[in-house]
Amino acid sequence: MVQLYNLHPFGSQRVVPCKQEPAHFCCGRDVLFVASTAASCGVEVFAVRDQGRCDPLGSFATLGPVQRMTHSQTGDYLVTIEGKSKATFLRVYTNWRCMSAGSARVCVRMVGHKMEESYSETLKEQMSVVEMPLSDPPLCIACCPVNGDLLVGCKDKLVMFCLKYLVINQDLTVLDFERSLILHIDNFIPAEVAFCDRHIAITTELDVLILKLVQQSTARTEQCHRVSAAEQPVDRGSSAHSLQLDLDEFIICHKPVELLGEESKLCEIPITLESTALPTEDTKHFQVQYLLFRRFTPDQSPFGFCEETKLHSLQLLPVYQTAHKETQNKRELLSLFCFFSLPHVGYLYSVGKVVEMISTYQYSEKSEQAVLTPQFLHVITSASLQCFTVRCSAAAAREEDPYMDTTLKACPPVSLGVCTLRMQLFIGPRAVRRFQSHILLLTKAHTEDITERRKPTRRMLSRKADSIKSRTNSESEPGWNLYIINTVSTIQLYREMVDYSRTYENAKTESCIHLLSEAHLLLRAAIMDPHSLNPDEEEELLRAFRESCAFLGDCYSRFDTKDYHLALPYYRMSGLSMTEVLKRLVSEGDEMQMYEKGFIFYLTHSLNEDLNEELSKESANKVLQIFCLADPGQLPHVLCSPCMTNVCPLTALKYLQKVEKTMPSVVLTLTKALMALKTGDLMIYEREMDSCGETILACGFVGQPKLLRQHKEGIVTPTEFAVHLKETQPGLLVAAIVALHENSKMDLEEAGTFFKMLCSHSENTTPQLLVDFWEALLVVCSREEILEELLLRVTSHYVWRISKQQLPDTRPLKTAKDLINSCNHFGLIFPWVTYIMSTGSPSDNDYCEDVSKLQSLLCGESLAISSALPVLEPLAAAGSTGLTLRVLCSTRLGRQEEALEQLLEGCPAAAVLYAQHQLAGDHRALWWNKLLPELCKRTRLTGNDCPVLISSLKAETLSVVAMELELKDLLSLLPEDGTAAFFLPHLLHCSQRKLLT
Repeated sequence: MVQLYNLHPFGSQRVVPCKQEPAHFCCGRDVLFVASTAASCGVEVFAVRDQGRCDPLGSFATLGPVQRMTHSQTGDYLVTIEGKSKATFLRVYTNWRCMSAGSARVCVRMVGHKMEESYSETLKEQMSVVEMPLSDPPLCIACCPVNGDLLVGCKDKLVMFCLKYLVINQDLTVLDFERSLILHIDNFIPAEVAFCDRHIAITTELDVLILKLVQQSTARTEQCHRVSAAEQPVDRGSSAHSLQLDLDEFIICHKPVELLGEESKLCEIPITLESTALPTEDTKHFQVQYLLFRRFTPDQSPFGFCEETKLHSLQLLPVYQTAHKETQNKRELLSLFCFFSLPHVGYLYSVGKVVEMISTYQYSEKSEQAVLTPQFLHVITSASLQCFTVRCSAAAAREEDPYMDTTLKACPPVSLGVCTLRMQLFIGPRAVRRFQSHILLLTKAHTEDITERRKPTRRMLSRKADSIKSRTNSESEPGWNLYIINTVSTIQLYREMVDYSRTYENAKTESCIHLLSEAHLLLRAAIMDPHSLNPDEEEELLRAFRESCAFLGDCYSRFDTKDYHLALPYYRMSGLSMTEVLKRLVSEGDEMQMYEKGFIFYLTHSLNEDLNEELSKESANKVLQIFCLADPGQLPHVLCSPCMTNVCPLTALKYLQKVEKTMPSVVLTLTKALMALKTGDLMIYEREMDSCGETILACGFVGQPKLLRQHKEGIVTPTEFAVHLKETQPGLLVAAIVALHENSKMDLEEAGTFFKMLCSHSENTTPQLLVDFWEALLVVCSREEILEELLLRVTSHYVWRISKQQLPDTRPLKTAKDLINSCNHFGLIFPWVTYIMSTGSPSDNDYCEDVSKLQSLLCGESLAISSALPVLEPLAAAGSTGLTLRVLCSTRLGRQEEALEQLLEGCPAAAVLYAQHQLAGDHRALWWNKLLPELCKRTRLTGNDCPVLISSLKAETLSVVAMELELKDLLSLLPEDGTAAFFLPHLLHCSQRKLLT
């Protein structure tokens, strides 16, 4: 891996024309604030133009020398810590831009002071200074980039001020602050604080603590909420914060500690939250969530013990959702990163959903200060400005996209080694800041350094001709400079990194990949940067991003690397077609070219997926040659890809015959049959198809479903093979689709679309082959939810065909008898059903198969009759068929009495047959309670004109009743006007049975 690139991230530099020697400086959205060290105590403001040109906007006086200062883009205010007469003050400067228009009016007020209406007009044209009194001197400050809130670090406490917008009138809104929360931290003196979206990072000389304020809403909250590391009082007798040292000559060094996530509660630093906001009905209070604690010791240095070992450059870096980058006021935080540094080592942590260390940075010499950006880490030492690569974009990309690191998308790993882009020599660097695409660098050289400046070995960046700094005092020439350094454009640096990677293309594979990965992350970070890009810049970045993906795809395809599989997602992200990738990687005329695993992996997956791309005949034949050399076993699957439609079938047959000698398979046999079909050689086709049984062939189609169906633009399309099987072997085709369904290669909806397209049917009609598929699937399917759906589908189709008097478009593969014998869901048709159908009209016989299948389903136990009733409604009055269906439905619903009435009304002759079959057990009483009285009644009404009723009454019903009832019960059932001779034999039989028992 390359450790130092020696690229050129820094472009031209300009000198900021400060009138006084800078002590502190910070950046606004488009301006630069510089606080001087002179006794005049003021802040100069510069507008930053193109290429880093600085134009003075004006200046304003401060109460005393500025000790710290920072600017908040949200609210556009400047906050300072100033000292005067041994006192320290916290002041906020708002509406400072009015001074650039020439106004010198200044309004000084206390925080929370009520604005008077009389000031409304003058406030528009004057700068406001907000005094923010504190009980303890302020030590450090930080502004939240998300909402503009202010955090102030004092001894043993942190004070939070919420930014408020006060609407004076419709033309005037002013800024104000409200002291909302105090975090009490005993025996803790913050050296630096950082604040972003309720995340707070604090450092002392050797400790780092990162917290998150978790907001909760309650009707009423206590003014003081105690939170400890373990939610209970902690014994801190051994803690660094409770140790009382009596002897100053002893130095206690604690053991280094790193606690992440939930473990950080064990840091033994209790925090008391004090809410100072005015209570409301919906008062919000916070709880502290510990994210990270790390303690260092002075000996944690590669150069041994150093008394000056202390932390510096604490920073929280937010990365926002890409979709929100153009709306600065509605940015949504995606990831958050925390950086802090020791003199010789820097540490970068992710503190988003997971708290983890991303990178460490080893400096070549002692660092003075560092600043983190989404793309780089800039570090100053005693003699140089160094630029390191960072991994924030790699971590944020995985937060933003859940499909990262799949076959669809990829990103270089967070663990990618850190490298130095540049070590640029400067004399006496003291402070560094980031400003958009610029780096601000303050240098203060000692006297001995001035002579070094003239030595030819110390080469600085070239100055612009118009960048000579104006000085009021020529005697101060040796000593200080404030530079604004232009970093080169992302595209320019990307091009340089790509060019540099080519030097390693043939020698050092990993170095080449590493350089291209760095270039890729550089572009990704620029795309995710919250600063708005104009459409031309964004489009150029996206083009370069796709190009970088193509370069990485080339690397993983050409090189022998363990991560060869990344060739697939990078090529997909590049937007290159398969034809374009082949042109990049395949040499013309080289028959013996070797192909690495990454390229074969990409080709295999691309061909196995349903891409809407057809390779030319030449490209398809070249792909055959590639697989024959690299992975012959994949040839049958490759030939089934829709991308290979234009392949020469004769050439394909030749290659398949070679493979068959060493790796025969059913899929290969079927593929040979397909190629023979394409060439029109039916003899070879039949020979291949006859070499295996139907079951084995169906399994072969499961091994490669694309032999039968392909997806084009998301639609299932039958292949030429499927069309041929429909005409010649429909049974095999149906068996194959059933096998596909049972192996989860095709669902019911896809099968329906497949058969409709195969048979050229519209969406609203159902071909017989689809019904054959449903019936065949009923035989083997065991999933309850599928069974219920299938039974309703076949029932609906049978009813539709019978009611519409439609004959099947092809001959059904299975008759009703076949289904009864092979499928448990089709029951034996009851004798009384057969009898009713035999007495029906001849027209019913035209659709006897569909009627028999429907009746068989109702005679079975699987069909849910309650769900089927609406489906059967069209046949309710359809002659004998309708009668059988109504009686079957009543019987299945347990309404035997209703069924008897329907039979006695529609076909009395079948009533006794029905009773013999259905009236048993609990329904036996219907013989004498329902059937006997009804038969007697109907016989009396019709007389001897109804021999069927008389026969049923005499031969069947009375015999059953005489066997079941007592003599007196039988007598009570007989009609009073009956003929004694007719009932006497049955009465005698009943009496004799009683005597025998």
